[in-house]
Amino acid sequence: MRRHFGIAILLLVCSISCNQIEKKPIDSVNEMDVVTTPSGLYTDLEGNPISLNDYKGKKILLNFWATWCSPCIEEMPSLERAMTLLKDDNFIFLLATDEPIETINNFKAHANVKLNFIRYTGALSQLKIYALPATFIYNEQGKEVTVIRGASEWDAPEMILKLKNSN
Repeated sequence: MRRHFGIAILLLVCSISCNQIEKKPIDSVNEMDVVTTPSGLYTDLEGNPISLNDYKGKKILLNFWATWCSPCIEEMPSLERAMTLLKDDNFIFLLATDEPIETINNFKAHANVKLNFIRYTGALSQLKIYALPATFIYNEQGKEVTVIRGASEWDAPEMILKLKNSN
């Protein structure tokens, strides 16, 4: 009985953390240093290390999500549509989670979206991520131009325009 109560509390906390997120407007620019990530913090789904520096020269939308996060899953179709709308605008969309590769591949096999899933091997707190989803936008020079905390309608016309103008 206690175990079931503990699991119920944990699920409630996870649900609240996904829903109680401050949404930051995309046009609030937070200039940071050029993207410098130690090798090994990100891997592809075969376990090969990748770096955000590999995408210099492209705008990067880096979305952090989890399989247990309902708002994360709910925004994926709009992320996929935005990716399609921005395919000619030098964008790369990466969806990162710290879950095991097997879990990501299982999710990908059953998800009805075609997105670029990767694995983050660091601690989310290193990136000041305390709730999901969280999205980082980088310009072509690798500078962080904004952070969006919480779910968004990525394919909304005003969002597409702001993403196109993220410099």
